Amino acid sequence: MAAHVSSAACLSVPCQRKIQRIRAVASEHFAAVKTNGNEKVKLGASDLKVTRLGIGAWSWGDTSYWNNFEWDDRKMKDAKAAFDASIDNGTTFFDTAEVYGSRISFGAISSETLLGRFIKERKEKNPEVEVAIATKFAALPWRFGRQSVLTALKNSLCRLGLSSVDLYQLHWPGVWGNEGYIDGLGDAVEEGLVKAVGVSNYSERRLRDAFERLNKRGIPLASNQVNYSLIYRAPEQNGVKAACDELGITLIAYSPIAQGALTGKYTPENPPTGPRGRIYTPEFLTRLQPLLNRIKEIGDNYSKTPTQVVLNWLIAQENVVPIPGAKNAEQAKEFAGALGWRLTGDEVNELRSLASEISPVIGFPIEYL
Repeated sequence: MAAHVSSAACLSVPCQRKIQRIRAVASEHFAAVKTNGNEKVKLGASDLKVTRLGIGAWSWGDTSYWNNFEWDDRKMKDAKAAFDASIDNGTTFFDTAEVYGSRISFGAISSETLLGRFIKERKEKNPEVEVAIATKFAALPWRFGRQSVLTALKNSLCRLGLSSVDLYQLHWPGVWGNEGYIDGLGDAVEEGLVKAVGVSNYSERRLRDAFERLNKRGIPLASNQVNYSLIYRAPEQNGVKAACDELGITLIAYSPIAQGALTGKYTPENPPTGPRGRIYTPEFLTRLQPLLNRIKEIGDNYSKTPTQVVLNWLIAQENVVPIPGAKNAEQAKEFAGALGWRLTGDEVNELRSLASEISPVIGFPIEYL
């Protein structure tokens, strides 16, 4: 998912949480398991297997972009219900980051802390439950070298209450260079702190450089997490998707439903609130209506919602794992309905053609570093 550098504060405060000596991993024997249609797939050339669709936890605890700038008990309960409903419906891959819900934002709670709490509570009720956890390193300008990656990872593990995570990613490219950060990822693998490593918001050139540097150590680059949806197809146009396919790197798609714009929930008369309202304006939503109408028509043929159609469209691109953000149980259940069926090739192409007639929204600045 996207990063907000302005909310990326003081993430190295010593953590006093008791660490659960468990690995939140997808075990080897899950390779061919299907849970409610959510088949597990390998991330790149790594040994890590995750569900075909994941859940993004960007909004959990956040007050800088989501939740109308406030976090309360009701939203906490909704987030916990989203976590439980995801697992109940077969989705067990969760993505967070150290900057989500950063304490520099008034009233925010760390997304990692919340996710760790949810895992602990779920395991108390069902010790056999297995989840795959991904988090990210913030490449802040004052962080230098490989040790900064390991230090940040250990702080993330403390907030999560885990001894290791499945996937550790560089959230965005470093301003002063990335070699030390890439080396830190490799060190994390060799120290057994992570099962697989990836990057996020990396261009084709940076992606290839990271792949080669890790490959020299015999460590696969498992993933590149980028902004990708039916109406934001920059990864197809800038060479990132093709490079991922060529190198065997899984593309993890954040904002796969365009932060709600593709769900049909918003209209020119009812645009989203907060920062999203400056991106998905009434003028843009007016241009989007013909596409949304067609998405709904196609969904009706399958008894599927527009949200499920656009997620299925991404899955049809192959080598893509979408991670929509779930704020409540209803959304988590709906996301699971994107699996177990497939749009036809003609429908996939028709939707791309219709979407191509709409000028895309701007991306996040970090995508262009």
